[in-house]
Amino acid sequence: MRELACDGREDLSNRDVEVGDEELVLRFPHARIDHDNKDLYRGWLRRELRIHRCRECERWHHPPRPICPHCWSTKIVPTPVCGRGKIFLKMLLHQGPEVPEVDYREGPHPVITVELEEQTGLRFTSTMLECASDEIEIGMAVELVWTERHAAPFPAFRPASPSAEQ
Repeated sequence: MRELACDGREDLSNRDVEVGDEELVLRFPHARIDHDNKDLYRGWLRRELRIHRCRECERWHHPPRPICPHCWSTKIVPTPVCGRGKIFLKMLLHQGPEVPEVDYREGPHPVITVELEEQTGLRFTSTMLECASDEIEIGMAVELVWTERHAAPFPAFRPASPSAEQ
């Protein structure tokens, strides 16, 4: 089965990534990398958001698990998604751990859960960029954007450009 993301890119999950498991752990020292989520982080190094998809029932699921929660198949493939969707949940953090680019003294830090357009109920949580906290609304169209955190790529969202909303 040849997988394409909604932007037409081919699934790159079976291509070798230059980084081995040990190097991956070193690149993301603040993450808990394990066998189930290592392809998610390998995708980040290529600036791809990879979500597990079942080869049997073709359903997406996140967070990464070794079996499909829908049909229990073990034929799981990390597959790039386009990164477009709508805000499902908005949180404003007023305190938290020290993170690059986050200064709680400047105001609350926005964290959003986005329902990705690949499948109803498929959600990914990250931060919102390029938008004031008071302008973030449930149902707002957003698109994936990459930033750097701890000297490594990090997926975030921004308001969707008008061409991406169509």
